[in-house]
Amino acid sequence: MSNDLKKVKKLPKFKNEDEERKFWATHELSDVFDVTHGVDVIFPNLRPSTRTITIRVPESLLNNLKRIANKKDVPYQSLMKIFLERLVKEESIQVKHAP
Repeated sequence: MSNDLKKVKKLPKFKNEDEERKFWATHELSDVFDVTHGVDVIFPNLRPSTRTITIRVPESLLNNLKRIANKKDVPYQSLMKIFLERLVKEESIQVKHAP
């Protein structure tokens, strides 16, 4: 640690949440942790954010989708997302390699 960086203090043991709350009201995170060097953290189970949309599809298409989903024992909405993602990936590859 270089001389221009302040010395990192030891984090005290708190008796309760109120004591900890009072401590953090008067201290910064950098007072007790060396924040000069970041650490890469991986969150493997994070889900991508989603957005609700409404689409109109022919009843026959919806019925077929539900029938396939039922045979695969998955919700039809999940199966629709799988199919849509697969098709979008395929199309993206084709568009990328198109002249």
